[in-house]
Amino acid sequence: MTDWPIAFHITFGTYGTRLHGDDRPTVARPLNHFGEPFVEPNEARRQAIRGFMIGEPLYLSREQRIEVERMIPDICSRGNGAFHIAAAQPDHVHCLLSTDADPKVVRKLLKRWLGEHLSQGWSLNGRPRWWAEGGSGKYVWDVEYFKSAYEYIERQKVTAEADGDLKDSIFLQIPSLISRSEPGCPSPTNPHRHMPMS
Repeated sequence: MTDWPIAFHITFGTYGTRLHGDDRPTVARPLNHFGEPFVEPNEARRQAIRGFMIGEPLYLSREQRIEVERMIPDICSRGNGAFHIAAAQPDHVHCLLSTDADPKVVRKLLKRWLGEHLSQGWSLNGRPRWWAEGGSGKYVWDVEYFKSAYEYIERQKVTAEADGDLKDSIFLQIPSLISRSEPGCPSPTNPHRHMPMS
C-alpha cells in the first residue's frame, strides 16, 4: 500500500453555473465530509443564491476550452506536478495529475493561474472571477482508478490527443508513480510534500 496517492483527480466549476438547490448534486461546506448527503434540489434556495451573484453565470466558449486544455500541462510543469490529462467542459474543468502537494493547494493554484491567463485574452464582462469557489480533489490510490479517471476525462476533452499512443505511454508510467508513493520513498523534487510555488 502506498502512503501517498499516485495521482489526484481535480475538478472545479466555472462561476455561477452550479448553485446549491439546483437539480445537480452539490455539497454544502459544513457538511463536506465523506458519507454526508448532497444538498437537495430547492428552487427557492437556488434563486436566493443567484440573487447574490455579480453578473451572469460563466460558460466557457469552445476557444476558451481549447486554451484551458492547452495551458494546464504548462501550469502543472510550473508547479512541479506530473500532468496526465485534462478536459474543459463549458461549466467545469477536470485534471488528472501527480504531485506531492496538497490537492487543495494545487486546485487553488490551477484556478488562479488559469484565470490570470484567460483574462489576458478575454473579458469577464462584469463577473468577479472565472471559477466557482472550491471544487474537488479525489485521491487516486490504484491503477484501476487511475485508468478509469483518465478515460472519463478523455471522453470530455474538446481537443483530440495529438498522439494516439499517448494513453498507452501514460499507463506505462503507473508503476513509477506507485514506486514514488511507497513508504520511505519521498519525492526527489519535494520530500516534504509542500507546493513548491505560490
